[in-house]
Amino acid sequence: MIDLRSDTVTQPTAGMRQAMAAAEVGDDVYHDDPTVLELESTVAQLLGKEDAVYVPTGTMSNQIALRTHTQPGDTVLAAADAHIDSHELGAANALAGLTIRQLPGERGTFEAHQVTTAFPDPPASMPAHLFQPVTLVACENTHNGAGGTIWPLERLNAVATAAHIGGAAAHLDGARLWNASAASGVSEAAYAAGFDTISVCFSKGLGAPVGSALVGSKDFIGRARRFKQMYGGGFRQAGVIAAGALHALTNQRERLVEDHAKASRLAAGLAEMPGIDLEADHVETNIVYFDVTVLLAAQFCDRMYAAGVAMLPMGPTRIRAVAHLGVTMSGIDETLEAAAAVLRT
Repeated sequence: MIDLRSDTVTQPTAGMRQAMAAAEVGDDVYHDDPTVLELESTVAQLLGKEDAVYVPTGTMSNQIALRTHTQPGDTVLAAADAHIDSHELGAANALAGLTIRQLPGERGTFEAHQVTTAFPDPPASMPAHLFQPVTLVACENTHNGAGGTIWPLERLNAVATAAHIGGAAAHLDGARLWNASAASGVSEAAYAAGFDTISVCFSKGLGAPVGSALVGSKDFIGRARRFKQMYGGGFRQAGVIAAGALHALTNQRERLVEDHAKASRLAAGLAEMPGIDLEADHVETNIVYFDVTVLLAAQFCDRMYAAGVAMLPMGPTRIRAVAHLGVTMSGIDETLEAAAAVLRT
């Protein structure tokens, strides 16, 4: 099976398995697992921040950040179809009592002036406490729902600056920040510089089996550890899986450009097929979204699955395909052949 549903379906490499088998471990709840501590230190330094906390999932990393930054009843600003809202099952509302206000924009991004105008501006005749405060602005780079798109650095920094000028914190959902950096040549630290906290994932493009990290100041991460424990993220001998994440972080970032090349080839091939609606130049990293115009997305995916290719239907006509280390370029060519055959029938 050529599995293009997500870059989360990757299998650990041989080197990663060896690192995991040999990992030195402790008890992470007591903050003494040496491999977890090494991973946290490494990712914090890489992103130019003081500290990091290793957690099981990207959703937990984001939600811990939201809970630590805010108070129940606050408003968080985010892009349209932001993962923290559209794909984390209402966690921000259920766990932190937050309202997430989605800002329209260009392919998963928005502008600094939208942040500025979103802050409440009470008239002199009304007290400020009658207005719901905006206390956090969240960006997603790359933006999953928009097709793995990359924020322009200048726009990203301007949004973070506008947040701080308005008295809010700035959080970056960087689950695929590694892809943004590999594709653009902009370092992860440069993308992270304007933000108070950054969430990064090891189990997507990097190919580790488990885990994400929340990165920020030492004081903030110290407070975030409370919510990690509260939300059920307390590991024990987590060094076994942290070793996989550490191996991925130090050995598998440079190869992400290969995934981008696979996605580009897939997009270019699909875009030429009658019955497919796809703008190939919108594919910037490893995620390809396209629409099928001649049958339902679920039907197309079922027929592709029967032909040995797994894709993800995202709506009546919308389909997602994600390139990753478990898919070869020849697998992409086979996918295109299968798609052409399905469309012909």
